[in-house]
Amino acid sequence: MPDSPFLSLPGAVPAEGVDAGVAGHYGNPIVEQRRLERGQAIVDLSDRGIVTVTGPDRLTWLHSMASQSLARLRPGESAEALFLDAAGHIEHVVHVVDDGETAWLVCERSDAAPLASFLDRMRFMLRVAVVDRTDGFAVLGAMSAAALDAALPAEPAGVAVDWVDPWSTRIPGTHRYANEAGHPASDWHLIERIVPRRTMSDAAAAIRSGRVEVAGLLALEALRIAAWRPRLATEVDEKSLPHELDWLQSAVDLGKGCYKGQETVAKVLNLGRPPRRLVLLHLDGSDTVLPAPGDEVIGEKVRPEPVEGEAPERRVVGRITSSAMHHELGPVALAVVKRAVPGDLPLIVESHGTDVAAAQVEIVPADARAAVDIPRLPRLGARP
Repeated sequence: MPDSPFLSLPGAVPAEGVDAGVAGHYGNPIVEQRRLERGQAIVDLSDRGIVTVTGPDRLTWLHSMASQSLARLRPGESAEALFLDAAGHIEHVVHVVDDGETAWLVCERSDAAPLASFLDRMRFMLRVAVVDRTDGFAVLGAMSAAALDAALPAEPAGVAVDWVDPWSTRIPGTHRYANEAGHPASDWHLIERIVPRRTMSDAAAAIRSGRVEVAGLLALEALRIAAWRPRLATEVDEKSLPHELDWLQSAVDLGKGCYKGQETVAKVLNLGRPPRRLVLLHLDGSDTVLPAPGDEVIGEKVRPEPVEGEAPERRVVGRITSSAMHHELGPVALAVVKRAVPGDLPLIVESHGTDVAAAQVEIVPADARAAVDIPRLPRLGARP
């Protein structure tokens, strides 16, 4: 991919890792977080991938394979959907918005080609066409439509193709493991606008002229972590189930059956206790060490009758998936830990040769129980 025009803006520092290719920050990630949170700034998400599906069968076809109900998606409506393997593990995550003729799927850039290949193999005789449009289209993000309009005003006859994140909305037919009281999703209002890649230079010009402010990926990631919002590129591995990341609340229609992985979704939901669980960690910032993704999370097992002079046994109970310095919370991280780790157990993160103390906030509770009042889902292949 060509360099983003945003990298030529004053103070731009390239991001690293999964977001390489766009700006990580422009000199002050903390100030940029506040701008973004207030809806005054845009963020370059041109590192995302875009796959389009056209044809009269596009929505019913996607509906048949995805975890989300998409068959009746109206023009301009947004949805999030997962594509699972037969064992219920997450393979692809897509942000879906349909403009009446085309279903636009925003995904991680590294997943665009695999996603397009998977969908193309599943076309059979249906009237659909799948195209990887990452080279021609890009994504701008913001917490308000006003900021996006200031950067790239819609043409007189044009309609913005905006995906509005459903994370902060309680959707009927979904399930949230996390406690409703005080859930930070209410502060997360991300909008992803799909634009021709050639217009990214116009958005950069709008920033230079002062029509809108800018924030980097570090600012967006800090707000995402604080909102407990999972992401494919960071929180997901080859064993991830939607339940472990509390993804049932935005990406899974529990009244929908007959898609690959559906039986595992129903089984884990009905029996309770996902094998692992997502937690937010408040980190000790006294050593100014911010853990990196993949760093081990340690729990100490203390004997009922400790032996004098004997150190507690240390056990690896999980790993860091994302971390950031938040403008209000300080150093925080998301981590996936074993189900059996008590919710009140103090944890340690081994990072850069240093032990970082961590206090956990349960997202998926350790005692997550079987769901109640959830409709029983049909078995795959069952006749009505």
